[in-house]
Amino acid sequence: MEALWVVFLKALAMCVALLGVFAYMTLIERKLLGRMQHRYGPNRTGPFGLLQPIADALKSIFKQDITPSAADKFVYVLAPAISITFALAAFGAIPAGPAGSLFGLDPWVADLDVGLLYVLAATSMGVYGIFLGGWASNSKYALLGSLRSAAQIISYELGLGLSVLTIIMIAGTLNLRQIVEFNVWSVSPWLWAPLAVAFVTFLISGIAEVNRTPFDLPEAEQEIVAGYLTEYSSIKWALYQMAEYVNMMTASAFIATLFLGGYKGPAFLDAVIPGISQWPIVWLVAKMAIFMFLFIWLRATLPRFRYDQLMRFGWIWLFEIALGAALLTGAVIAFVL
Repeated sequence: MEALWVVFLKALAMCVALLGVFAYMTLIERKLLGRMQHRYGPNRTGPFGLLQPIADALKSIFKQDITPSAADKFVYVLAPAISITFALAAFGAIPAGPAGSLFGLDPWVADLDVGLLYVLAATSMGVYGIFLGGWASNSKYALLGSLRSAAQIISYELGLGLSVLTIIMIAGTLNLRQIVEFNVWSVSPWLWAPLAVAFVTFLISGIAEVNRTPFDLPEAEQEIVAGYLTEYSSIKWALYQMAEYVNMMTASAFIATLFLGGYKGPAFLDAVIPGISQWPIVWLVAKMAIFMFLFIWLRATLPRFRYDQLMRFGWIWLFEIALGAALLTGAVIAFVL
């Protein structure tokens, strides 16, 4: 059991690291989108545009902070704080390496027996920040965006939960570190098909959970200006942006942990560099980078769904497919293995 001050310092280091990565993820996204759309992207502030995130942060801090006169002032200020708090808290249960592998420390903030449920609960709580922000703004566009977000989260969490149920039945635990050590793909080939389906449905649901294209209906600028963000400015707007990117990182780490071995690298590389497959943080970050690139690629490629298409896809297709994968997993475990 680590001392409380050690856990606090690890949590602080994790928050600083996530917020630092958020700042430069905005730059990486703008650069990649620029290249995909045959333009340069940010290239003026500092060498190769590397100081652009710092300029953006200073602009957000010093811009005039406008609060609508009819807004509920307390909730209006509290809402973005809720979003970023739960976005950061969700990452705390993700294991980034084997026990004691980070200079003698455990590379995680909390090793919870119900770590999987904790991450799902913390990410679900983030929608309260969006909903309360839309309601407190006292704007029809902001309220529509917040209602869309609440309906979207409820709809796609069904597919997300059923996809996770497949992992739980196979691994027999809710502890994320034990799921990584178990390696769900090492089981019988009879379970590979439902596992693959669960992976795809979980990935799609995860994209919808973080409101990224093509599921960014809560802030569809062509329809509702900017949705729940319409009345926000300055640092409070930046907090919502932070929450979105941190949620992307959490979703990427969560997918990698459940389906791709988390912090474990390819075992055959140990023959080249002994122990490289167990290097803490490195492999988890590499797998996260793949999914972060996928988020950006989808934004540059796909158009936004209509709202009726989004709801129909979640309820009629994703839910049934994830349910079928979970039932097939249970049937294989009960009658074949």
